[in-house]
Amino acid sequence: MKWMFRCPTCGAEYDIVPGRYLCDRCAATQQPERPLEGILECVWEGDPSYKGRGTPAPLPVERRYFPPLPETAPSLWRPTRLGERLGLRNLFVQYDGGNPSGSFKDRASALVAAFATREKIGEIVLASTGNAASSMACMGAAAGLKVTVFVPSSAPAAKRVQILQYGARLESVDGTYDVAYERSLAWCRDPSRSASVVCRNTGYNPLTIEGKKTVAFDVIDGLEASHSGPVSGSRIHVFVPTGDGAVIAGAYKGFEDLVRLGRLDRVPTLWACQAEGSSAIFRALRDGAFGDPVPSSTIADSIAVDVPRAGAVALRKLIRHGGKAATVSDAEILEAQTTASSYAGIFVEPSSCVAFACLVARSGDLPKDAIPVVLATGSGLKDIASAARAVGLELQE
Repeated sequence: MKWMFRCPTCGAEYDIVPGRYLCDRCAATQQPERPLEGILECVWEGDPSYKGRGTPAPLPVERRYFPPLPETAPSLWRPTRLGERLGLRNLFVQYDGGNPSGSFKDRASALVAAFATREKIGEIVLASTGNAASSMACMGAAAGLKVTVFVPSSAPAAKRVQILQYGARLESVDGTYDVAYERSLAWCRDPSRSASVVCRNTGYNPLTIEGKKTVAFDVIDGLEASHSGPVSGSRIHVFVPTGDGAVIAGAYKGFEDLVRLGRLDRVPTLWACQAEGSSAIFRALRDGAFGDPVPSSTIADSIAVDVPRAGAVALRKLIRHGGKAATVSDAEILEAQTTASSYAGIFVEPSSCVAFACLVARSGDLPKDAIPVVLATGSGLKDIASAARAVGLELQE
């Protein structure tokens, strides 16, 4: 079995080696204040030795290099009381708050850490609004890797505490995620350290999208177990919290792989769920292209970005597979958080609640036999300030 990077735009192929992030040809077309061009995909040739349900998704780094952390069981389940409340009896939730760092981002961070370990590179650098940083810091601690993170100073305290507890170097940035992103790239490209670090920036490093594809395998494993057999992709509607576009691009990659492996008849319908105050991908799908960036303003900090770095690849996949997009207000996000908590015992952070809120807002558009799946990507303990306000609790400084 052979793994490689392939550019989905021009078809160029590259070896999976340190320092390779983007397609040389397509990256040269990059325009200011637009999503990244030249994002690569991981592809394989030959037999992936995949055995079906319950088998880990095929990945380009051997499992023996992954950080020694507890295995978390796939956690797709049917919250019956919440489904009855919403009139959606086929509702399922894929919950990633039980991952080691409490976040979906562990799927990508584990793969990046494994790659660094295999290649004997001792430092990983990234920009983050908080979850990717705390996730990478967690994986780095388990693997014995140095981690340096660039995070907006406005990031929730819980995420900053996690980063420091894991022993990572925290570079606080006065500005948005986009500013932190540029700072991290400058750090990685410095000639004095470029050969000795792995950049984990979402989208920029193809392994981040590849790691996130594993959620699709968990969803299909769970649905097949629940239905005692295969489920048609035409019935499945997956509601994905969407900021920079990497999570939905990764989910698409996983479902595409499952079709290639014969597990699915077609790619399900994916919904890019965004806050009204940070909706670049929603606007691009509506308009057919990305326009000038609009400053983000939403309580869903984990998906607050002005320029979605993986937006171009996410948009292409949404168009190719007939995906959809929806937006909701901050008030709808907080209402969804309280509803999910009190009717299903699912306490998730605001970014996850965007997906719940979009499902509620667009449930009337679903076919009667639809199987809606919400990706609940982060624990509510990641950011309790907004949740406290929603239940009338005033936190002491």
